[in-house]
Amino acid sequence: MSLVAFSVNAALLDALVLSVVGQECTYGYKITQDVRSVLDISESTLYPVLRRLQKDGLLETFDQEFAGRNRRYYRITPAGIARLEEDRAGWLDYTARVNELLFRGIGE
Repeated sequence: MSLVAFSVNAALLDALVLSVVGQECTYGYKITQDVRSVLDISESTLYPVLRRLQKDGLLETFDQEFAGRNRRYYRITPAGIARLEEDRAGWLDYTARVNELLFRGIGE
């Protein structure tokens, strides 16, 4: 089965990043790899998203030593959790409406 690429807007990318970070505190490269499992995205695209989510109070950062170097980790904030829950509800509604239209008349 081949993957079909649909364009992705900022809201969906934000929701995916919040979801990844909401599962565990993690660092930028790992977030990129997790998001890349469903979207073709580069690190250069992801880091501005992380900075914006942090500026908006949805993520916070802390540094921790790893292999002799400091690594920046991201953690979701309570406001980020609230936004993620809104995004998840919105996604379910959106995909239900898209599926209704996309599959209307098939198999009837």
